[in-house]
Amino acid sequence: MPHLLIVDDEQDMVDLVTMYMENAGCTVSSALNGDEAERKLKESQPDLILLDLMMPGRDGFAVCESIRSYSDVPIIFLTARGEEWDKVRAFSIGGDDYIVKPFSPGEMTARIQAVLRRFGKTDEKRETIHYQSLSIDVHSRTVRVDGTPIQLTMKEFDLLVLLAKKRGRIFSREELLETVWGTEYSGGTRTVDTHIKTLRMKLKNEGASIETVWGIGYKFVDGAV
Repeated sequence: MPHLLIVDDEQDMVDLVTMYMENAGCTVSSALNGDEAERKLKESQPDLILLDLMMPGRDGFAVCESIRSYSDVPIIFLTARGEEWDKVRAFSIGGDDYIVKPFSPGEMTARIQAVLRRFGKTDEKRETIHYQSLSIDVHSRTVRVDGTPIQLTMKEFDLLVLLAKKRGRIFSREELLETVWGTEYSGGTRTVDTHIKTLRMKLKNEGASIETVWGIGYKFVDGAV
């Protein structure tokens, strides 16, 4: 199970990213500043660091330069600063990717997984989810039923993975909307219902099903219902 270290002084952002990445099968720890981040890096040896730029004390650039003097741990900058110069500097001092806030949860998860794969940090045992005839390859983002590929959109795939990894847990529409679409999404919860309906049609209840829990939301269950 990949271990991520989030370095950000905004607790709300730490909590949000932690929720996304735990749903993606990662373990997560956090630090509020550069000094704490380097201490935790040396203590726990995380597989990847998500590093904010604007923090009290040393900024993200200074922290990255310090870490690069003794470690090649993958570093992804996660920041509200989207200027080209900031991106160029981040890569030039050893950053491995650069994600600008606000971000799409699906894109962030996919880019983190791509960096982890590049550095051989993925946990192979958790890459594929199997339920009877349904097979979900999380990292290649492919779905098969009885070996036949099923074409899903990015949001459909993210919904399916979230529900399948937490089989039997009931998710409210609001929780699904926040996790898959992000807090910046301004549409209503009807979009969740629409995507669930399409998912059901594509999966055809083969081996697994997304069940409606009336008045609450949805859950993933084995077998057709």
